[in-house]
Amino acid sequence: MTQFFRAFSLSLIILFTTLIFQTNCGGKDSIVNNQKNIKQVNIIDEKIQNGDFSNAIKIINQLKTNPNTQQSTLISLRFKEDLMKRILIDFNRSEDYVRENLEKYYPELDQKMLTKWEKSKALEMRIIDGNKRYFRNAIPNLFRIDNAAKKNKEKIDGVKKNILAEFRLAHTNEILKEHKTEYKHRLNPKKILFKYYISVNPDVTPPGETIRCWMPFPREDNPRQQNVKLLKTNGKNYIIAPEKYHQRSIYMEKIAKTGQETRFEIEISYNSYAEYYDLKNSKFGKYDLQNEVYIKNTSEKPPHIVFSHRIKKLTNSLLHGIYNPYEKVKKIYEYIDQNIPWASALEYSTLPNIPEYVLDNKHGDCGMQSLLLITMLRYAGIPAKWQSGWMMHPGHVNLHDWAEVYYPGIGWVPVDQSFSLQNTADNKLQYYYTSGIDSYRLIVNDDISSELFPQKIFPRSETVDFQRGEVEWRGGNIYFDKWDYHMEVKYLE
Repeated sequence: MTQFFRAFSLSLIILFTTLIFQTNCGGKDSIVNNQKNIKQVNIIDEKIQNGDFSNAIKIINQLKTNPNTQQSTLISLRFKEDLMKRILIDFNRSEDYVRENLEKYYPELDQKMLTKWEKSKALEMRIIDGNKRYFRNAIPNLFRIDNAAKKNKEKIDGVKKNILAEFRLAHTNEILKEHKTEYKHRLNPKKILFKYYISVNPDVTPPGETIRCWMPFPREDNPRQQNVKLLKTNGKNYIIAPEKYHQRSIYMEKIAKTGQETRFEIEISYNSYAEYYDLKNSKFGKYDLQNEVYIKNTSEKPPHIVFSHRIKKLTNSLLHGIYNPYEKVKKIYEYIDQNIPWASALEYSTLPNIPEYVLDNKHGDCGMQSLLLITMLRYAGIPAKWQSGWMMHPGHVNLHDWAEVYYPGIGWVPVDQSFSLQNTADNKLQYYYTSGIDSYRLIVNDDISSELFPQKIFPRSETVDFQRGEVEWRGGNIYFDKWDYHMEVKYLE
């Protein structure tokens, strides 16, 4: 362990000891001050939610300069300041920008049309300090979410082939043929090599400061991912997180230099397998309700996996009269596929509850769709968990999230909600991703919002998932707008 990390660990212990002392030993005055702080923090949360950032900042500044504000509150305030900055980065488009970029498709665009799309949440917008601010990807999302807008765009631009969907259909067809002849669950291995780097912008920290970096690293505890080899790094010293950490990383440190980017690089090879289970006519045993796997993976995990009244009502309405666990999975999968179109997403760290956001807005990206699926399945008593990393399909390498569902007598079965029902009359192919996954994956995470190793000191840029990486220095977290990441993939076999 590096001296830098040991020093920070000691500082963290001192900080937590101080917090405990302030909370438990401050007497009546401390309790009164803490109650006042909580009320003020709640007011700040309301103002952020309502887009009143200026007044939220005023209250934060008042609390920061108040000698009676507890250390725990100051830490919370720092993240709320950061939260507002993150929201402003996401919502960085003006109405003029939106009108200008929609003019090609809607030369007659008026306020009535904008208002209609805003109310339907197809054109994502927030009013912040009295100004309309649109989501940075609001326009591409409009054509994904609103069917009439999509058709209008296709009239002008023409219909584009979905090359990835065609590739997946052909690839999964190969897997089913192999499954039919060999009848094994892990199939069609691909040997993949990838180079990954993170480059931190010049002068983000003062020269001479240590920059800490966590990058995604392949899991080795999943049989779909084998023969993982770290081939190169651009630093001699690194730490690979043990398998018990559900979000797996490789950690490095570098010293910042004046006017130069700080770059962290890795090169890794591994074998990736497809997996498929024909569950249509399967007879399942009963779940062991006392089993640790069952209890953990049918439980809530706030703030995102929560059995709200709306989740309960929707799940009950869909699953009434259905008892087979796979049929339940299919029913929820179908509902999300038909009612929640894929769309580019806000940063997860800015959302208080992702499944509720999805139900409010009627769209979501792969992780949002997967979290809704997982939450509904858990409420229905079917063990489900998160899995994520990267999709490594040729020409379509990107961040990606999916799920796994546990069946008695079978074990964990992959489910990719966002890859949807495939466009084919073949029932097995159509429903492939309800009980199978393709060969082109990089598995990094087995859960959401889990600790990194070594432990991160400051709040993460991504508080739910871990795919791009994380960066910080002793002055605080370094957010995504201050660094870039790049994945380069080769297929060896």
